[in-house]
Amino acid sequence: MKDSHIVESSRYASSFALHLFLLSSLFFDLVTCGSINVPDTVLLNCGSNEASQFNGENWIGDVGSNFLPPEYEKSSSPLLISNIHSGEPKVPYSTARITYSPLTYSFPSSPGLKFVRVYFLSSLYLMMNPSKAYFSVKAGPYTLLSDFNPSVFAEELNLVSFTKDFLVNVREDKLNITFTPSPLISNAFAFVNGIETFPVPHTIYFPGSKIPVPYIGQQKPLFINGEYALETLYRVSIDSDLTDVKNAFGLWLDDDRYISSSQYGSVLDIKSRTVSLNYTILSSKDYNYSAPAELYLTARTMDSNGDANIKYNLTWFFPVDSGFKYLVRLHFCEISMMVTQPNQRVFKVYINNQTAEERMDVVALAGAPLTPVHKDYVAMVPNESGRRNYLSISLHPNMEPKPKYADAILNGIEIMKISDSDGSLAAMFQFRREQRNKKFQHVIIVAGATLGAILGLLLTSFILISRARKKLKWRTSHILPSNSSSSHKNIQPTVTSGLCHQFTFAEISIATSNFSEALVIGEGGFGKVYKGIMQHDGYTPVAVKRSNRSSRQGYKEFQNEINIFSFCHMNLVSLLGYCQEANELILVYEYMTQGPLCDHLYKKQKQPLSWIQRLRICVGAARGIHYLHTGTTHPVIHRDIKSANILLDQNWVAKIADFGLCRTVPSLCHSHVSTEVKGTYGYLDPEYYKRRKLTEKSDVYSFGVVLFEVLCGRPAVNPVAVEEENEKVGLATWAMHCYQCGTVDKLVDPHLEGNVRAECLRDFVDIGIQCLANRSADRPTMGEVLSSLEKILCLQEFFLKGN
Repeated sequence: MKDSHIVESSRYASSFALHLFLLSSLFFDLVTCGSINVPDTVLLNCGSNEASQFNGENWIGDVGSNFLPPEYEKSSSPLLISNIHSGEPKVPYSTARITYSPLTYSFPSSPGLKFVRVYFLSSLYLMMNPSKAYFSVKAGPYTLLSDFNPSVFAEELNLVSFTKDFLVNVREDKLNITFTPSPLISNAFAFVNGIETFPVPHTIYFPGSKIPVPYIGQQKPLFINGEYALETLYRVSIDSDLTDVKNAFGLWLDDDRYISSSQYGSVLDIKSRTVSLNYTILSSKDYNYSAPAELYLTARTMDSNGDANIKYNLTWFFPVDSGFKYLVRLHFCEISMMVTQPNQRVFKVYINNQTAEERMDVVALAGAPLTPVHKDYVAMVPNESGRRNYLSISLHPNMEPKPKYADAILNGIEIMKISDSDGSLAAMFQFRREQRNKKFQHVIIVAGATLGAILGLLLTSFILISRARKKLKWRTSHILPSNSSSSHKNIQPTVTSGLCHQFTFAEISIATSNFSEALVIGEGGFGKVYKGIMQHDGYTPVAVKRSNRSSRQGYKEFQNEINIFSFCHMNLVSLLGYCQEANELILVYEYMTQGPLCDHLYKKQKQPLSWIQRLRICVGAARGIHYLHTGTTHPVIHRDIKSANILLDQNWVAKIADFGLCRTVPSLCHSHVSTEVKGTYGYLDPEYYKRRKLTEKSDVYSFGVVLFEVLCGRPAVNPVAVEEENEKVGLATWAMHCYQCGTVDKLVDPHLEGNVRAECLRDFVDIGIQCLANRSADRPTMGEVLSSLEKILCLQEFFLKGN
């Protein structure tokens, strides 16, 4: 999605929310269909004393209205906002109502389902202390927001104004909406710019007590009835033209900012074709209300290359709150002219890394092509102490039995938070005191159930993309088929034979200009590394590692490297061949243009890496290590993970290198490998060092040190610091010291100042500290580390797109 579209979508989240009643007759029809006898829709301009009109809709002021009793008029005050941002509509954002005590609006209403939209302008524009604007919002028995601060929320969204949308069931003849300042803050106040309500047919989202909704990961389904309230978080289409996709609830934003940056698939668009959709399951009127027809004229599919499609998932990630259930509605319509019969396009659907549909066949489900249909699911996002998580939706081709196309399709996504057992939609956060520049500030961390676009973060699955190793014509390896079937969680990379090309010593001498010192690009325990050019049907740059006879490493490590490269993964450096003549032991690798990671962290002549680049490098390296631990027949422990052994190619893709010290775990019956201690000082697992027992968790510890190298921009060991601050000698020790003292901001590389989101920093440091636990049992697995890093990266990218 282009930056302009990002800004545009943010604008629509606020200003275009006013386009609610584009088809007035439709609303009355729907009300009649739902047997609801209610007053007209309310559009309330809070803090105003006059009627206003915006986009053809009539807004009324709350001053002197019947919705606000006289006693509340005296206890609250209207406010005219003179410094409103020029890009925001005057209605309802040029006025507000402020209160220091509970304030209740009472709207006459017949029992039934009501849509409630609350409008907020960032409290920075109120000319009042925004740190005091913490309050809760209740609608009848339902808690919609708790300890909510509009300024914090607006800042996170990079917006000036925004709305919060809810569906609540009214049981009486009135709908009461109450704003209550936080009792935890002295002189706290509440405010609101606008309120909108209108009736909604109950069956749109509440199928009733007799229609179960599949509950992902649970044996029993969930019956969604009127006891629940919902918060609308996301309505997402595949259409980048935002003005084309809207319904009674407003605009549907396109999916570019939520789809995984790894694989976008392709967009199928038939808006230019003259087609008629077949509404056979529900009436077209209902579909126009819940999902506009335009939604089904575009879809996201996978690429046309079926062989490539089975190696990845089409995945979207949506920030949500922890500890809540979510109603996930997926909209489907088979609009391809090539897919007209069942079993032509069949795919799996995963929600939060769990199977929602084993065989989704849209034509079979709908009964015919060009027939809209939707499927509802309930997914639980586990509680992580109020932390943000992701809700993920993934599609993957199902090839058993083999359909005509290895592909998947999706037209739209809706995600709604379901209230908990207490009728609350608000995620409660406690006060937190942070020290910064020796000043203590009390901040309430707000994450209401209504934090639509930014709260949450569960990334339970991310795609491991397999890539065939770069092949040279002179290489003699053979491709072998993989026996394991593709998984949505981890697509296995291609497995190759261990037959490497054997170079002659003469070939390598020519390639390296007789091992010219001018071509030395590095040196390790095995020996020097040279840049070379292999002249076989062209010029191919390579990295040549030549054994030093006086080195501590020799034939065993040489043979180890060759054996390890029976496996191939996009995050492992490819071995192209070797040379073994007389006493010469030489390994030839693909050339990594950008060199080792450490060079970009410490060397002053290198351009500092951005925070996004560093996160992507960490994710890539973690994928490579995770593959070694889990993607082979027997787990492989690298034993020398460090920033010098993480190399970067021309596209800044991180790849693990130097497998001379690797050890293989013999079988699942073995929890460790007893071996002499080898590795690099500063990265060594203390448990391995003391007990000589090597486990996969030893790599996790070393990688934890790398994470802090990436964050701090300094080496694992800094002898120069002995004279200055002793705790800075070892990076692991210093990181732990800062963490325990609550001064993690001291760890951040000065080049990154102002570019690391607070949430990302917190989570990044947390996973790094977990990796550095003294006991291996207390450390996460590499898969858990990878999942955490992918969530952090996705969150940082989300904020970057939002800017």
